[in-house]
Amino acid sequence: MSEPDYEKLAEQIAQLRVDDVLTGAASTLASVAYAQLAAKDLEQAKHAIDVLGTIVPLLQDEGLKRDLGSALANLQVAYADARAEPS
Repeated sequence: MSEPDYEKLAEQIAQLRVDDVLTGAASTLASVAYAQLAAKDLEQAKHAIDVLGTIVPLLQDEGLKRDLGSALANLQVAYADARAEPS
């Protein structure tokens, strides 16, 4: 097995834009929230939704902010619906 090339990794990290990292995290959180809602794990779903709600306003790309904001709104409604369902 070869040693990792730390210099190359550092160069790749330096080329990342913060908005790209936030977008990736937000997209992953939306997926996790949907999955947790489907699994009826409302605590984890709410946590993912809350963190997503913190990230979305920080996005600089207005199109992504709109799209992920829409996903966030849909998740919030789905969460409220899931909470209202009888156990």
